[in-house]
Amino acid sequence: MTIFEKLEEQGVNEKLIKDVECFRKEYLVAENLKDRIPKCETIFYGKDIWSMCITAILEGENILLSGPKATGKNVLADNLCEVFGRPQWNTSFHVNTDSTSLIGTDTFIDNEVRLRRGSVYECAANGGFGVFDEINMAKNDALVVLHSALDYRKIIDVPGYEKISLDPATRFIGTMNYEYAGTKELNEALGNLYVAQGQYEALVSRFMTIDIPQIDEETLMVILKQEFSDAKEDMLRQFAGIFLDLQEKAMNSEISTKSVDLRGIMGSLRTIRRGLKPMLAINMGVIGKTFDQYEKEIVYDVIRTRIREDWLPEDIF
Repeated sequence: MTIFEKLEEQGVNEKLIKDVECFRKEYLVAENLKDRIPKCETIFYGKDIWSMCITAILEGENILLSGPKATGKNVLADNLCEVFGRPQWNTSFHVNTDSTSLIGTDTFIDNEVRLRRGSVYECAANGGFGVFDEINMAKNDALVVLHSALDYRKIIDVPGYEKISLDPATRFIGTMNYEYAGTKELNEALGNLYVAQGQYEALVSRFMTIDIPQIDEETLMVILKQEFSDAKEDMLRQFAGIFLDLQEKAMNSEISTKSVDLRGIMGSLRTIRRGLKPMLAINMGVIGKTFDQYEKEIVYDVIRTRIREDWLPEDIF
């Protein structure tokens, strides 16, 4: 089943899908860049979210995907690159991400000083989709580049670099997590570094913001069944229950969000399918994500209500 067929199955408007196909025909991708187009095994589930994302991108907007941890923001970003058939450049923001990481840095090639292009430069020049992961971690130096890249004039003009015109197919997709206790403003996640300069408001105003809701049981079961069609449904429901129970405890501030990890749940199921005992697998995929001993005990108690110590792989698959 193609990704377009999967969108149709979710009920995404047929006209939107046809408009995406027209976009792909209008903006062709160079042969040497086609390996940058993601090929996703997992697809985001949510008709309304898909409709908002596709409509915004077709209208030339950049989008910000915000929401609690483990809601599928990165999966959706990858899916969007595949649906639109665009090469993807990822940037994960951390303390050392600066303008040179995004635009590029001078280097010697054949005894000449040349610019080694960064992710934003390559994305802008080649009509790619740039994914800014954890954009709330961006520092001042990187923010200067982001403000310019996201500007309506479609020209990156940063002091010290030549002007870069954005290819008309270029889009940027930001992702950011916030805590269950309530939305952290972007500037709060940045440690209030930029409030005085108004950089938070200026940055967010350059995006169409899409809030990704928490995963409910129905959606979670659809995701797990897609990935593990060979597993017993009642067993998948137990693993879904682990995720949902931990999510609730995190919402109630009983534990951190470290163990609320859908990737960990799915990784556990893969290792079980490979032959590892379920409790050993869940130790690696979920319990081991937190290093606080008290929290480990809470997580372990939650899991024991769902998974028995003596279960074997054949009990799950």
